[in-house]
Amino acid sequence: MHYAIVSETYPPEVNGVALTVQALEQGLRARGHDVDVIRPRQSDAEIATAEGMLVRGGRLPRYPGLQFGLPATRRLQRHWKASPPDAIYIAIEGPLGWSALRAARRLGIPAATGFHTRFDQYMRDYGAAWLAPVALAWMRRFHNRADATLVPTRELAGFLQLRGFKQVQRLPRAVDTERFNPRWRDDGLRSEWGVGPNDLVVLHVGRLAAEKNLDLAVRAFRRVQQARPDARFVWVGDGPARTRLEADNPDFIFTGVQRGESLARHYASGELFLFPSRSETFGNVTLEAMASGVPPVAFDYGATREHLHDGEHGAAIADGDDEGFIAAAVRLADDDPTRTAMSRAAVDAVSKLRLQQVAADLDALLQQLAHGGRHESIALAQTPRSR
Repeated sequence: MHYAIVSETYPPEVNGVALTVQALEQGLRARGHDVDVIRPRQSDAEIATAEGMLVRGGRLPRYPGLQFGLPATRRLQRHWKASPPDAIYIAIEGPLGWSALRAARRLGIPAATGFHTRFDQYMRDYGAAWLAPVALAWMRRFHNRADATLVPTRELAGFLQLRGFKQVQRLPRAVDTERFNPRWRDDGLRSEWGVGPNDLVVLHVGRLAAEKNLDLAVRAFRRVQQARPDARFVWVGDGPARTRLEADNPDFIFTGVQRGESLARHYASGELFLFPSRSETFGNVTLEAMASGVPPVAFDYGATREHLHDGEHGAAIADGDDEGFIAAAVRLADDDPTRTAMSRAAVDAVSKLRLQQVAADLDALLQQLAHGGRHESIALAQTPRSR
């Protein structure tokens, strides 16, 4: 089969969407398919390969490391008319994504979209809560023009269906358990952080931005310090909030963006993972922390609801319960035996997740669309996983 993937973001950019898109691309290629990737050019010197197309892009405000693709409907039409894919996957609702949907519809090529980002929640985080309904309507219009909308969880599928999104299909996520694994623990790295073998390293991995609710992580850690004066807080990632966080918290360790083996070492060298975000569609970092043997404290939605049993693999906190989040962080920080047991259980819980299965599921769905079929959307009557 010949597939096309359209995304506004792609590695070496580091974010959940970029890494998920790359994993899907690699998975489809491993299954023997031809995959064209259409994305913005990331530098003036970058040259398109034979298996893709680069378009003009623009920088996102307040996110200098990320960009969006400019509209390219006519160019995509010419490209796909000359070499039509059997089906298309469009990852983001940006200008390039809209162009891809228009071109696909005009050429009669089936297209699936991915719901990766809660832009409606971002409006609240950036002081424009009144725009949240507008953002949701804009996303609904985009996704309802596709033949399928792919989401990572049952919870999100139900949320979208109740709000008028059609053709919603769950595509579960997985984690690379070879890359993210406790064996990458690095005492030398911990020494660079100034911590000993029995000291407590608290981690946050992700983009440092307003939508990540980072002030709650800071509050939780300050309470942890009262119980564990040996604790150090290590922040892996970058973003517009980093300057303020560093200025306000000179004792924190900021490592910047990490990739590949280095990222795996950073994860595995911690003891507790704080993830206070409420704006994720999934939260890949939760699975990465679990696979690395680092129990998470996170709110009970997305990856946490799908894969983390509260009290067994970490702590799953009711949405909005900030004090519950802080209390769980303190409780786990001050209980080494429980945290050690959770570490083993978390690794075991995600050990059967396979990126290859995600690619196989996407392949099956795209083939169904290519052969003229429409999938059955997810029923709303889903029983939440028991705790």
